[in-house]
Amino acid sequence: MNLRFWENPWRLMLAVNVAVFVGVFLHKIALPPFVPYIHLLVDYHFGFTKRALIGAIVALFTAKVPVWLVFALGGAVWLITTGLFVRLFKRTFGFDDAHLPLFVFMAGSPFFLKNFMHTLGHFDIYGCLFAICLLLIPARSLFYVGLATLFSMILVLIHHIHLLMYVPTITAIVVVRYYLVQGVSRTGVIAGFAALAATGILFFAAQFYGTMAVSEADFVAYLKGRMTDPSRSNLLSFGYIWYQPLSTEVADTWQRLPHNLLGFPIFALLIWLHTPLWRYFSKLIAALSVDAHRRTVIAAITIISLAYLIMFAMVFDYSRWISNWAVCLFLILHAVKTLPASREVTPISGDDRSTTIFGWIVTLIPRVGIVRPF
Repeated sequence: MNLRFWENPWRLMLAVNVAVFVGVFLHKIALPPFVPYIHLLVDYHFGFTKRALIGAIVALFTAKVPVWLVFALGGAVWLITTGLFVRLFKRTFGFDDAHLPLFVFMAGSPFFLKNFMHTLGHFDIYGCLFAICLLLIPARSLFYVGLATLFSMILVLIHHIHLLMYVPTITAIVVVRYYLVQGVSRTGVIAGFAALAATGILFFAAQFYGTMAVSEADFVAYLKGRMTDPSRSNLLSFGYIWYQPLSTEVADTWQRLPHNLLGFPIFALLIWLHTPLWRYFSKLIAALSVDAHRRTVIAAITIISLAYLIMFAMVFDYSRWISNWAVCLFLILHAVKTLPASREVTPISGDDRSTTIFGWIVTLIPRVGIVRPF
């Protein structure tokens, strides 16, 4: 290992982050995958069903689902997402020393790849993966709008909460990369509204018509038939979520709210530790040469944040929601960088003492969690 590596703390942070990724993975595979495993078992055997697309795809290849498939499939998706993000960052900013601090604050953030590793097997990462794909491919025709619509509908079939979690970010990416660059035409507007309508209709179908048509006992019996080890019936303890109405989820969330609010100061602290990144983001927005672009980006960030506020009121997995909200902002930052700017924005300083301290703290935090912090 050369001397330059050791003299540059940001390069060392990258190495430490890799070690943290490995540590989080080893910890994760030692935990029982309650929610991720049952999602691999549920398919469309009893008709149209919410949260069943991943399980239906798995059913095309195997009749029996081993527990290790949760980690194999989740790990593969994590590796693909990580690789595509690295490629995206290289194309948008490059990997010179000047942009290493920005890369550390993104890729090494406990909100991002570390938390996706901790939530291995959950569906959140699929939204991030599709959004990164849309940031990488050309946006020159209505095919781009159609592909984004397809991605959004697939996400809703994976889990309908994606309508709030990643569909707004995908919409914002389409607006920034296609409509702001190619211009707004009558055909484009019709295609956009049709895309939103199709995704919205699918969401309502999944939310209100995707519940099981058979008794929970019959449902669980079918899932046991798909398990390689039916004796591990504890992994089916979350079967009730395919029967739980929205009103019950909201009531449960508000009942837990006083206790879960105790974690908000920690969320605020974690957000504050990313201050150098947020400052850089705000400077990018301020540097945009077209006022309409600036207003559109601010409106997009506001809508994305409002979608997450609605999600906070409905489902109590707060650590996941705040982490994905931050990831959405990371991705929007990449989209904003592609817009014309009136001036060059100085990258995050790697020589600033407080920024370096923040970078080390962000690096050493292994993840945020699922419901409550850590």
